[in-house]
Amino acid sequence: MTGTLIRTVRRRTAAVPTTDGARLHATVEGAEDAPVTVVLAHGWTLSQAAWDDVAGLLADRVADGALRLVRYDQRGHGRSTWSSPTHPESGLSIDRLGADLADVLDRLVPTGPVVLGGHSMGGMTVMCLSAARPELFGDRVRGVALVSTSAGDLASDPRSAGGRMARIRPGVLTAALTGAGLLERLRGLVPPTHPRHRTMVRELLYGADATDEMVLEGARIMHASSLRAFIEFLPALGDHDKRTQLDALTRVPVEIFVGDSDKLTPERHSAHLAHALPAARLHRVERTGHMLPQERPELVVDGVLRLVAGATGRDVA
Repeated sequence: MTGTLIRTVRRRTAAVPTTDGARLHATVEGAEDAPVTVVLAHGWTLSQAAWDDVAGLLADRVADGALRLVRYDQRGHGRSTWSSPTHPESGLSIDRLGADLADVLDRLVPTGPVVLGGHSMGGMTVMCLSAARPELFGDRVRGVALVSTSAGDLASDPRSAGGRMARIRPGVLTAALTGAGLLERLRGLVPPTHPRHRTMVRELLYGADATDEMVLEGARIMHASSLRAFIEFLPALGDHDKRTQLDALTRVPVEIFVGDSDKLTPERHSAHLAHALPAARLHRVERTGHMLPQERPELVVDGVLRLVAGATGRDVA
């Protein structure tokens, strides 16, 4: 009789406090003594669940002790909180998210090599960390995956969905935030299972090969996010600009991924990153939209594992 090997993965949750009173909800999987830790940051109006497919494909390596995996909810997303009312001076910016990522590293990965992955706003978060804490890159941080993201200039392209949203007037956003309660109730009338909802999400965020199951799951993750997250982060995305502050990323291997149908951060943004980081590997993925970690998780995992191998000198493929 042949037995079945059952692998167990050590998993825990943690709350990471920030200097302005926010608490970041994180999931940590794998052994404390793993040779490298992969830390993943998600995008706008998503949560750490947006990395579920990637995490699933990495599960065997986590179980084998080849790596440790940390995912967390950005402030105001998922189960993470906003800053404390006692810190009104904090403000909301992508730079602030970079500081949050530093807090995650300090609290959950105080030692050892790190590979960072960022999707969309999460990629911007990594860029902000590299600009504010360049000493981490090449020492602690040994590799970076930038997925469907941008170093800045989101508002200049009138043809992109990101450009159109970034130019929404502040007064409109203020009025929307004031009426957020009513808008949330109206949003509840068109849930992710509604055909109109799924059609809108598919057209904005997915490529031609995305399955209905992918689109529904992505719609559910976004629907769980609040209107406040959508409204308050929108100006911060438009203000984000690290195009001339990418020097620290030249010290580490970088994998850049972009879908050819990405309407939020079109290909030109990844092309700029590749030009600024000439040693980086640029992957243009056909028939794929903005939700690349869902649509092509195996490609993202391949890139992460190349970075892990470079960080540890071990082949974990």
